[in-house]
Order: sequence, then structure tokens, then C-alpha cells
Amino acid sequence: MVKQILMICLGNICRSPIAEAVMVDTISKAGLSNEWKVDSAAIGGWHVGNSPDQRALSTMKKHGLPYKNKARQITSKDFNEFDYIFGMDDENMSDLESRAPAGSKAKLLMLGNFGLEKSDRIIEDPYYQRGDAGFEKAYQQCVIACDAFLKDAVANKL
Repeated sequence: MVKQILMICLGNICRSPIAEAVMVDTISKAGLSNEWKVDSAAIGGWHVGNSPDQRALSTMKKHGLPYKNKARQITSKDFNEFDYIFGMDDENMSDLESRAPAGSKAKLLMLGNFGLEKSDRIIEDPYYQRGDAGFEKAYQQCVIACDAFLKDAVANKL
């Protein structure tokens, strides 16, 4: 049975596309591509249908991660379709918890709670920052967190 992961951030043009691409790459490198499906979505609908921010695309390209998806907004159906829904920060988590239908199957988790130091567990939104540094930091955090999550999931520690 294929497990499904949904990465969430505020607009689905910065952090969650990076997290999606990193998780796909992590799963592929582990030889588990047939066992997992990964997608991403937004809390808000402002960027629906748009490509990720150019800085996010540049960061992914720099690290050899292809990406072609367009932004979409999370739906109530997602809470029962996906096994794991990851938020990037406390606000994402609060929004996800308030939107989750009663009895939905998805486990709501903060991505940064896997493998990152507590002081660095928030994957900050780089959208309003100048330059690429915030996007690179988000990428680096996602590499660590996605690897740690996958190891825990494979070892049935979740």
C-alpha cells in the first residue's frame, strides 16, 4: 500500500515545494519510490495555479531537484487521502489542526520536528527575505528533516 505525504506552507510557492522535491529525492535515493507519493499544497489560495517563487526554483535547480508542479490549496479531502501532512511552522500547524475534519486519517506533523535541533525546527518563510539565503536554509533543513522522517517511517517509529 502506497503511503502519501503532503507538504504544506502558507502559499505553496516557497517552502512546501522545496520540501516536496527534497522528500521525493530522499525517497528515490532510498529506493522506495514505489512505496510513497508526495505532493504539496497551501493554506491560502493566493498563488493557486502559479509556479514556485523563482528563488525556490533556483534553489531546487542548484541541488538537481526537478520541479514542475503548480500551487494548489489544501482541501478537506486531503486530510483523508494523505497519511502524513507536514506543516513548516507553528502557524501552519495551527491552521491544519483547525481545518482537519473530525476523524480524518492524516497524521499532522511539523517537518522540522524530525532531525533538527529544537532551536532550528521552524522552517521560516523566506518569501519576504531578500536574496536566496532563506531558500537555501529551508532546503538544508528539509534535507535533514526528510531523511530523519523517512528513517523513522521505515523503522515503524511513527
